[in-house]
Amino acid sequence: MCYKSNPAGGSNPQVNMLLWAAAVLFLLVLAFFFRNPYFVQDVRYVLSRVKIGSLMLKCIQTNFTLLDHFLKVVKAQPDKMFLYFQDESFTYKQADDLSTKAGRAFLQSGLVQQGDTVALFLRNEPVFLWLWFGLLKIGCCGAFLNYNMRSKSLLHCFNLSRAKVLVAAEELLDAVEEILPSLLEQQVTVYVVADRCTTAGVENFNEKMDRASSEPLPKDLRSNVTLQSHAAYIYTSGTTGLPKAVSMSHGKVWGVTLFSSLLGTNSEDVTYVSLPLYHTSALAALSGAIYAGGTMALRNKFSVSQFWDDCRKYNVTVIQYIGETMRYLCNTPKKPNDRSHNVRLAFGNGIRADVWREFLNRFGNIEVREFYGATEGNFSLLNYSGKIGAVGRHTFLHKKVCPYAVVKYDIYKEEPIRNSSGFCIESVFYLSTGEPGLFISKITLRTPFLGYVGDLKQTEKKRLHNVFEQGDMYLNSGDLLRIDGDGFVYFQDRVGDTFRWKGENVATTEVADIITMVDCIKEANVYGVEIQGQEGRAGMAAITLTEGQQFDSAGVFKHVESFLPSYARPLFFRIQDTLEVTGTYKHQKVKLVKEGFDPNGITDPLYVMDKRQNNYVPLTLNIYNSITLGKINM
Repeated sequence: MCYKSNPAGGSNPQVNMLLWAAAVLFLLVLAFFFRNPYFVQDVRYVLSRVKIGSLMLKCIQTNFTLLDHFLKVVKAQPDKMFLYFQDESFTYKQADDLSTKAGRAFLQSGLVQQGDTVALFLRNEPVFLWLWFGLLKIGCCGAFLNYNMRSKSLLHCFNLSRAKVLVAAEELLDAVEEILPSLLEQQVTVYVVADRCTTAGVENFNEKMDRASSEPLPKDLRSNVTLQSHAAYIYTSGTTGLPKAVSMSHGKVWGVTLFSSLLGTNSEDVTYVSLPLYHTSALAALSGAIYAGGTMALRNKFSVSQFWDDCRKYNVTVIQYIGETMRYLCNTPKKPNDRSHNVRLAFGNGIRADVWREFLNRFGNIEVREFYGATEGNFSLLNYSGKIGAVGRHTFLHKKVCPYAVVKYDIYKEEPIRNSSGFCIESVFYLSTGEPGLFISKITLRTPFLGYVGDLKQTEKKRLHNVFEQGDMYLNSGDLLRIDGDGFVYFQDRVGDTFRWKGENVATTEVADIITMVDCIKEANVYGVEIQGQEGRAGMAAITLTEGQQFDSAGVFKHVESFLPSYARPLFFRIQDTLEVTGTYKHQKVKLVKEGFDPNGITDPLYVMDKRQNNYVPLTLNIYNSITLGKINM
């Protein structure tokens, strides 16, 4: 029997079937990627998170800290530029030497030994880094005090750290003098970073550091340090009350560092930091630069007029932001050289979608990487796709690795809504816009929540029990988020007793406690209100007056200026006969927040802060219109 081959132009059924199968497969793949355009990015991101977990495990097994990595970089590239500050510059070797001198100065004082904490009350300047690195080299911890704090809040934050030594900047000495009697009574040693000091009870740290040797400190000085040991204390308003201390263990510092590595920075990058070093965000920029072996340009304070000049001066390639800084940059007069810079990447949080678009249109094709997270949190999100307005992506893989959820929330009762079985209900996110809900993240061995130092009550308030099943536990972020039909996550609002203004969390209970110290104010309900065109919410207080007294506007202004940091001072006051409360006797805020500070719809007397007159003045329609039109800068 013989077979004849197909004549020319004939077809082979098997070949045809293979071609058809290949075409169908190609169409299916095409359809899949059409319906899932971010699939490759999602997989790449989750794999990066898995890699981070692997690196973290290796660090735990070898007890390898960020300081160890810094010393490794110093050895590999001693002459590489580490830090620019004003007209100064420091190599990695110089940074190593100066931090060694600081660490040795602490040791030689006889007041600090391994395991102790030293409080740092400084603005953005290189010595902040030398002091912290020096403390790490001798197995100690630094408490990063917010330099806006004063009086009661400052003393409270210092006491939380249990430090016996405080180092302050010369320009902050007046704030230290307010609490100096209490510090001396506690036998606290106070140093000032200055060329000379004449204040009784305060010693000069510069002299001690100048006399110290820069010979490397032996590693056994930190022999007891593990990744569970304290590396820093960072303070957050949390949800209520006075600021709270969050322990940044060496492991948590690594977590922040490795997360920042997802941004894709490298050793050639120069990262510009104008946010306060007491912020976790600034720590992420610093640690990320060290991890990449790159360079940091430090600004003592954000300056909208000098921002781009600094970027050009230091050849900056990476900038860090909060929403307010981006808005300030976009509000400056346009210049011909707006795009004359080398910035390729911007990362941070809190940028509005309209500001985001304006920033890109004006300053060029810069990758913006918005992220979501909290100092005390156990979870973070990163908008790695560049979707304008989003804080991150929701994917099945990511949720599998780090369980989280957005659950229905009752804004009046200020608690998650639960079903008949007592479990929380996930918000609907398959709709095009998504349903806002409370963002929660599961507390596990992989994603722990260590809580607030010395505050078990507030720590427990952040935990949610029996969320989806008996015995599980989640962290309450205090934030309302939503997930749209494409899987993008958007920030909606804060809930409870905290709002955000000027890049800082403001605890309403703390502000209320402070302002009710004024004789004329009987009771206060503090909340945040939106101002058109501005980020966050401005502080407003609805108050009742003490019987027989009038509103002492000048006295109230002087009081809040003395006892509250600038971002926490109420910009508006509303005087009421009585303050509404909920069924559980909590102050009713929802209606007040909705009404805002509009005199068109409010009959109660309204006052607004006037910094030029050092007073609170009646809020007229003309002033209200000027504020909403942006003619008055709040």
